Amino acid sequence: MRIVEGAGAWRPAADGAANDWAEQLRTPDLSVGTYCIPAGGTDDQSPHTEDEIYVVTAGRATIVTPGATAEVGPGSVVFVPAGEEHRFTDVTEDLALLVVFGPAYGSRGSAAPSPE
Repeated sequence: MRIVEGAGAWRPAADGAANDWAEQLRTPDLSVGTYCIPAGGTDDQSPHTEDEIYVVTAGRATIVTPGATAEVGPGSVVFVPAGEEHRFTDVTEDLALLVVFGPAYGSRGSAAPSPE
């Protein structure tokens, strides 16, 4: 057993970066991290080679995919299949997302840049 410290907690980006991404846990089969976008910020991530689940722990935004658009806030859980375009827009409050990748982020090779 392991307690995953800091997972899902808001933290501002360091050194002038637009957003913050930190991986808190990695095993071959999954990885867990936190992705933070400040209010008014822009999500510039690309599709990933792994399935992912977002759990909104703080903030409000809209998630946009080719097939749907939805408003999200604390407690929202979003599944994005591998390879699907997706982006958080209209970030009205500092957004903190617990992100679970399965299998672990980048393990399928040719991964897009991490969500930062």
